Amino acid sequence: MSDGPWRVQLARRAERDLRRLDPPVRERVIAGLRRTAERDPSADVKRLAGQPDLWRLRVGDWRVLFAYDYQDQRIIVTRVLPRGRAYDR
Repeated sequence: MSDGPWRVQLARRAERDLRRLDPPVRERVIAGLRRTAERDPSADVKRLAGQPDLWRLRVGDWRVLFAYDYQDQRIIVTRVLPRGRAYDR
């Protein structure tokens, strides 16, 4: 996925998470990732407390966990989970 100035790279688990979503939810998550890649301020992105390299994108009841690779301008998505499971680490 290559949108905006940043590229989005999905880890295998994130690809699997996306495939399992209902199509309308999947499209909302992909749209949120596009906004994040474009550095759109409307994307609900926050750094996770206690994990300085991990960020989350909120898309309704879903959380997209990712890291920024500033050198290569990549967003590396690690998981796409429902809110209740996203923070069980």
